[in-house]
Amino acid sequence: MILIVDDDYSVTASLALLLKQAGHATRAAPDPPAALAALEAEPAIALVLQDMNFSRSTTGEEGLALLRAIKAQRPGLPVILITAWGSIDLAVKGMKAGAADFVTKPWNDAQVLGAVATALDLAAAGTETGGATRAELEARLDLAGIVGEDPGFLELLRLAGRVAPTEAPVLVTGDSGTGKELVARALHRNSPRAGGPFVSVNLGGVPPALFESELFGHVRGAFTDAHRDREGRFAAAEGGTIFLDEIGDLEAGCQVKLLRVLQERTYEPLGSSRTRRLDARVVSATNKDLAREAAAGRFREDLLYRLNLIVLRLPALAERPGDIAPLAEHFLTEAGRIYDKPGVRLGASGRRWLAGREWPGNVRQLRHLIVRSLLIADADPLEAADLERVARLEAGEAAGDALPAVGAMTLAEIERGMIVKSLAYHDGNISRVAESLGLSRAALYRRLEKYGIQA
Repeated sequence: MILIVDDDYSVTASLALLLKQAGHATRAAPDPPAALAALEAEPAIALVLQDMNFSRSTTGEEGLALLRAIKAQRPGLPVILITAWGSIDLAVKGMKAGAADFVTKPWNDAQVLGAVATALDLAAAGTETGGATRAELEARLDLAGIVGEDPGFLELLRLAGRVAPTEAPVLVTGDSGTGKELVARALHRNSPRAGGPFVSVNLGGVPPALFESELFGHVRGAFTDAHRDREGRFAAAEGGTIFLDEIGDLEAGCQVKLLRVLQERTYEPLGSSRTRRLDARVVSATNKDLAREAAAGRFREDLLYRLNLIVLRLPALAERPGDIAPLAEHFLTEAGRIYDKPGVRLGASGRRWLAGREWPGNVRQLRHLIVRSLLIADADPLEAADLERVARLEAGEAAGDALPAVGAMTLAEIERGMIVKSLAYHDGNISRVAESLGLSRAALYRRLEKYGIQA
């Protein structure tokens, strides 16, 4: 049963009808005292859908007080807030106080039903107990390509398995190279949307000027170079999952546009007046601390609360040392199949050598070393001397060609540095800089805007 709390009868009546058509029983309460009395009398209430104001006051303090009272009375009960778009800050306060989600007035029916379904699914998933072993997880989940039995890592996989069947937005966090996209793909494969597409977008590589065209698509004539209609990434992900990688690098203006889409679940292709419904599960990832970024004013707090209903933090490789050797063996088997060198093993001294190394580039750096060792060392088993020789070779190459060590810089950081260096060398001559970098002037201008470089 769902409890609807609002002093406007037309609101409670319309929501009750909508929820009844979706198969939910409802009960209405006009004010906080009636709501709390209903919760005490009806143990079957599984979710509360509540307004934020119950008098002429528009501060939302009545709603926040009711939310706190509900959480004191029934701590595990999910509460969805109803607020106006202009009161998003109020909704954020509610999320901090324990609300499961919020919808804005005027709402659309799909938005309300989606929020209710997700909150109920998550509440049901949260009641599952017990720490499943790796074998038990593999018996019910598709964990292809995900290696590890570290206790903390297994707990992350258990949480991923519980939330995968829901529509809840998931934020995957962790250092570069920890395998965030691999987890995002596993969420997709273990969801009801597994038969749909998985679309990955690196937002760090999308210039702000192209954000709407890239994500929403455009119609012919929407801008100078729009010679034909183009489908955006949201449309391409319809029926499946869209993975928004490097979400922490999104420019402020683009954050507002993305928030609108996630809130209203609709968007319009650039240059079009036709509204399309967003029919994709949203999974995002970042290596930044978004709470700290929001506190510093670099990331919208309301967008953060739209993205992080569930947070999966991937541990650095240094935090799961017991998984280093199994990962190395996995990469050896994988690379042996690709490069026709099956059966190569990792020797005992090789295992010890890997365990004693630091891995600033995490799993990605380990994979690179193992694959290269397989190709260069040509030994079976691979021992410490073989791995160390390849590691020294990589270090020598890094020193010889002045490139940073693997895992030390992202490709975007290297690209930005080269553009700045070329601008200085050519005294800001855009044509010469573009020619020296192998870019068109338009492509160079897009990168200047992307990286905030003043030419």
